[in-house]
Amino acid sequence: MQNDNLKFKIRKILILFLILPLLFFFKTKKIFSQQISLSISPPLIETVIKPGKSILIAYTIINYADPAILTAKVLPFEPKNNFGQIKIKEEFEGPIRFSLDNSNLQLGQSFFLKTNDREQLLLRIRVPEGAKEGDYYYTLLVESQPQTSQTEKTASFAKATIGANILITVTDSGKIEIKPKIVLFEVLPRFRFSFLGRKINFFDSTDPVPLILIVENRGKNLIKPQGQIVLKGNFGEKAKFEIVPQNILSQSQRLIQASPSAEIDCFPSSKLKACQSPVSLIISGFFVGFYRLSTAIIFGENSPQVSAATSFFAFPIKIFFGLILALIIILFLLKRLKEE
Repeated sequence: MQNDNLKFKIRKILILFLILPLLFFFKTKKIFSQQISLSISPPLIETVIKPGKSILIAYTIINYADPAILTAKVLPFEPKNNFGQIKIKEEFEGPIRFSLDNSNLQLGQSFFLKTNDREQLLLRIRVPEGAKEGDYYYTLLVESQPQTSQTEKTASFAKATIGANILITVTDSGKIEIKPKIVLFEVLPRFRFSFLGRKINFFDSTDPVPLILIVENRGKNLIKPQGQIVLKGNFGEKAKFEIVPQNILSQSQRLIQASPSAEIDCFPSSKLKACQSPVSLIISGFFVGFYRLSTAIIFGENSPQVSAATSFFAFPIKIFFGLILALIIILFLLKRLKEE
């Protein structure tokens, strides 16, 4: 009797284990994930427009992934930091007017794009009469909209947004205001100390030399720096590094980069100053003695020139102490040999 009860219980447990997966299978709803991959061109427009005039820009939107419902809109942006990043504002502002010249499409209106299909957006940019001279910055945003599946009750859909920046300079006379200033031109040394009221930047001879160059635009129009950073040594050695032209928006600062810049290994535990924050230039080599760094920057023809300079000392500290340690070991061994 006890054996029969035991067999009955075992049967119930086995049946339960067989039924539970089936219940889970029928209760679980399928989840589908939509893939989003969009492109927009041109990615950047820089234009000068007189008040009362307009221009037409043709943008091409391509969908490389699943079919998607898209919407286009224009919003202003402002500089976020001095690394070239921007912050898009939530509400439209400014005197510039935007519209689409497409016969079947308007800004804010949804449109459907199949896989590998494309859509051309004809963006009309108009500056009304009386608009204040200066720069205005906007982004054409194209974003996907959530979809609902007709055949499945539950679905997971990705959302993506791409943008193309529009830099507009409004001027009636055609003149551009250029008011640059170098706010920082300095190396990030391993050691820094003061001597006779002067700051001394000091590196080991094998250290990479990171340099920071930050330029401020105090004018009302964007500027683009051109020039070089020059390194001169006490033995007549000289190296030149070309400044990469990058837009500095009105009333903002930007970290300016130079090329070529030697690459170094910035592993997670690296304590090198060059790895702690973004820099303009990293100079590698073997340095001994006094070195001077200078830069001269212009911003187009007949523009003002700004310049700055800094310096550093380098000495083979690691090699020096290594030789001393080796000498001490050799002297110790020689002494032991004489004693024996």
